[in-house]
Amino acid sequence: MTASPLPISSGYQCPLCEAPLIPETNNKTYTCIKRHSFDCAKEGYLNLLPVQHKHSKEPGDNKVMLDARRLFLEDSFYEPLAKAIALIINAIQVPNRVGHILDLGCGEGYYTRKLAELCQSSSQIKLYGNDISKFAISAAAKKQKTAQFIVASSNKLPYESNFFDIVVRVFAPSDATELLRILKTSGYLLTVTPGPRHLWQIKEHIYTEVKEHTEAAEIPDGFIQLSSQRISYKISPNAEQRTALLQMTPFAWSASEEIKAKLNAMDELTIETDFIVTLFVNNSD
Repeated sequence: MTASPLPISSGYQCPLCEAPLIPETNNKTYTCIKRHSFDCAKEGYLNLLPVQHKHSKEPGDNKVMLDARRLFLEDSFYEPLAKAIALIINAIQVPNRVGHILDLGCGEGYYTRKLAELCQSSSQIKLYGNDISKFAISAAAKKQKTAQFIVASSNKLPYESNFFDIVVRVFAPSDATELLRILKTSGYLLTVTPGPRHLWQIKEHIYTEVKEHTEAAEIPDGFIQLSSQRISYKISPNAEQRTALLQMTPFAWSASEEIKAKLNAMDELTIETDFIVTLFVNNSD
């Protein structure tokens, strides 16, 4: 008797029972052994955030915030950062296998798209992205059909254990235990955090006392830091771009309508960008 072929792993696990999710023949439905079933949206993404895991009706960035993020990022203000991320990934050797890379908290997919564009081995890597915002993932999936996007919390990731070679985390929250679980042994975590003077000139208009961020990145439990670099440069966005930049940052919650109007009315404002890019390796074993 011929043995039945093993089911093809998708890399996903059921958010309800944590069993592997297996794609059906049409690749538009994913089902676990307990028959929990999840259908792809028309844009191509999977929603793996059960309603009981939500803390609000539509968690994460709303459409207004996403439109602001798209407007600002697509004007290439953060492209030097994207290039630096790609250079580090290009230097990481993932021998004898296709590399799985996760853009954690990917938003509308700007950095996921840049990785596909800038990584030397882009044809040999599989890109994944997650975000808790359905609006964000829908936008990401529409623009990049070659990556696999899901709606999911970064604190409870519906991916199989030991699946990813690299996790990229740009200004995104995360849970160290989950990162260790989904990364392969000796897998890499690449983080981007604010440098000491990131967006200093905007903060000066919002806060009475402006404090620098610490330059040292926090080392997540179970990881060893391999390298760290500071990337700093100045940008001069116009009024519309400044408004979008403010809208996509936490500073928007602290800025009064008067401050927003003042920032918008300026003829010109040069703003410092300042990033700390840190590479860690999984040392859990």
